[in-house]
Amino acid sequence: EIFAEKNASVDYYKIQNDNHSASLIDNTYISQRGGSNASVHTFSFGGKLTRNNLNFYQKGERINSTLKGVTIIEDKQLVDHYTLVNHIEPNCESHQDYKGIFDGNSTGVFNGRIIVEKEAQKTDAFQQNNNILIDNNASINSKPQLEIFADDVKCSHGCTIGQLDEDALFYLQTRGIRKKEAQALLMYAFASNVLDSVKIPELKSRITKLIANKIGVKLGFNL
Repeated sequence: EIFAEKNASVDYYKIQNDNHSASLIDNTYISQRGGSNASVHTFSFGGKLTRNNLNFYQKGERINSTLKGVTIIEDKQLVDHYTLVNHIEPNCESHQDYKGIFDGNSTGVFNGRIIVEKEAQKTDAFQQNNNILIDNNASINSKPQLEIFADDVKCSHGCTIGQLDEDALFYLQTRGIRKKEAQALLMYAFASNVLDSVKIPELKSRITKLIANKIGVKLGFNL
């Protein structure tokens, strides 16, 4: 549980890199008061089964909530993200951005829910889930949801599911980059905007190395 009082700021980073036999259910509850800023970054790489339940409750005005995540899994791994942002008071914002890269027989789930209560006028809420399927046997089940009971809001949500751009891969290979490294470049570019918001340099470097290791190639350049 995290309680962000008036005008407080908190950033919470989760790195999930357990062995492939581990199972994890993570429950995070965040309550925010007026003027506070809270962010949660979730990086899911390991484990047989991972379920993340992330719940934000905005109990005041001028609150900002940020939820970001990167999932890179393979084999028969499963990662399930359930997010909830409850906008209770007016003049608040929330931003959700989740990226998934799925290889082998892996499965991803994204169930993102935004509730805008009747009194929460002037809410600005954004939710996006983008996914890349590396293997034809990989799958993603994505369900972004908006429940809006106010009439003066700015809310959007979306989902994309696709594969690596073949034209971009071909171009990089014509520049002398091997296919695996070209794939790594494209996958890193895909996830980079989430990494850019990591505020601790040492932690950002560690996560970058974990991503490179998960991609399965030694990157011969600085990220």
